Amino acid sequence: MIMSAIVSGIGKFGKKSARLRGFAEREDGTFTIFVLLGFLIIFATTGMGVDLMNYERDRANLQSTLDRAVLAAADLDQKLPPKEVVAAYLEKAGLEGKLVGEPVVIEGLGSRTVSATAETVVKTHFMSFSGVNSLTARAASTAEESVGAVEISLVLDMSGSMDNPSAEAGKTKIEVLRDAAKEFVTLMLSKQDATEVSMSIVPYATQVNAGEDILSKFSNVTSEHSYSHCVNFSSTQFDDPSMDPTSAFQRTAHFDPFRYTNGAEQFPRYPVCPTRVGSEITAVTDDIGVLHDRIDALTAKGNTSIDVGMKWGSAMLDPKFKGIIKSLSTEGAVPVKFDDRPLRYEDDVLKVIIVMTDGKNTTQYMLKSNYRSGNSNVWFNPEYDRGDGKFGEYSVRYSTNPERWVWMQHTEKAGNYVTATHPFGNPPDENASNEEVGTSVRLTYPELFNLASTWWNAKNNYYWQNNHENNWHYNIRSSVGATTKNTRTSNICGAAKDKGVIVYGIAFEAPDEGLTTIKSCASSDSHVYKVDEFDDPEGISLEDAFVSIASSIKKLRLTQ
Repeated sequence: MIMSAIVSGIGKFGKKSARLRGFAEREDGTFTIFVLLGFLIIFATTGMGVDLMNYERDRANLQSTLDRAVLAAADLDQKLPPKEVVAAYLEKAGLEGKLVGEPVVIEGLGSRTVSATAETVVKTHFMSFSGVNSLTARAASTAEESVGAVEISLVLDMSGSMDNPSAEAGKTKIEVLRDAAKEFVTLMLSKQDATEVSMSIVPYATQVNAGEDILSKFSNVTSEHSYSHCVNFSSTQFDDPSMDPTSAFQRTAHFDPFRYTNGAEQFPRYPVCPTRVGSEITAVTDDIGVLHDRIDALTAKGNTSIDVGMKWGSAMLDPKFKGIIKSLSTEGAVPVKFDDRPLRYEDDVLKVIIVMTDGKNTTQYMLKSNYRSGNSNVWFNPEYDRGDGKFGEYSVRYSTNPERWVWMQHTEKAGNYVTATHPFGNPPDENASNEEVGTSVRLTYPELFNLASTWWNAKNNYYWQNNHENNWHYNIRSSVGATTKNTRTSNICGAAKDKGVIVYGIAFEAPDEGLTTIKSCASSDSHVYKVDEFDDPEGISLEDAFVSIASSIKKLRLTQ
């Protein structure tokens, strides 16, 4: 019985083992299992990818919104509190409440830095099956508006046409310029770091008055006179933006070729090299008051030499001028903090020229070499009082008879000129005449043309000569005309731009030729401002142009 039960149990176990072996050896249905496993893996991977894509989408949106928010908040022209600006940007983007703490705002002198951090929770749809129910997207951003080292040359037209009426009612062009240029100075220097932004003013007409302080620092300028402080440039010197203080420069002769009067007012009023207050260069400063005063002092006289203005404007930004600025700083004429200006072109510096004209290049006059220095044939007695407003007595020696002089203003013979054997006031025998008051002194050519315009000299001192106007006005001078000056302007502008200088150009109610010159000078068409409210009453004003340039110069950058 027992044996029978054992045998029966063994038989059942054998049948089960056989069935197990059969199941293990069967291959049908195996592929279905692998497909199921693969599907689960693909489903999990794809789902994770979808969750990650959603996360990246929301993170990128958060980062982009935060970037825009801090940029707007860091804008120095922004009137709203920076923290409110950041919050408002996120709110409008549907991200209200996502800021982590408050934005950090650091206000510097002429700078603003805004930092903010935000985060958002992104719910997962597939990763939640593995226990990850959400992902946290975090963004941080910092924006700074500030200008690093900036060097600016304001090259401003003060030619005679700037005294003409402007489109702005009741104002001349020079008055409009004064207001607009002062606004530019205020915008640039009241909001920016005072240790970083420096500005020079280069007024120009026929010539540029460097001023004695600057020109005296050049070691090789000719020394015919010291009445004024300009230099003449050759065409090749407009191929180089620099002015080496050790190079040779020809001092501009001090003379007035413009004043056509033979009346009592003999003195030069419009010398080629201006000497009037406000005409000289203002070098490298950030003093708003000083710059405003110098702009207010601008007056309009003379022809137009955009090329010469640009030459000096470029030189004021070139590192070769550093020695002069250093010396001026030592003398107290330039702030000590700028004694290392101009910086090297490769330094972290933005160099800018703003050139403005209301006209076009015209004629530049120079005295011919025979009349630049040396003795003239004119003697002058300053002690004689004619009584009709004319100053002193001139005596002119005959070139063909050096023993005879013509007394020019003496009225002994009812207005006819008098000839004598000596200059008036230098009688060989002191008892020979009781009316020769004072003493005559022979004038050098610089002394003569400091006392009288070339036209007055011709019409008064030499009127007794045939062809005196040609001989003593037209033929003693040479000139550079508009065509040559346009080429020179193009060359100096190109030389400056090749060094990385940014050139803005303003044509202020200027003719087409002037606008063309400005366009060829500027860094690009977008750097050109045509201001002509006569042609376009709805167009921009001169102040608009300067405000736009000020905004353009500011460097707004995302730092993180």
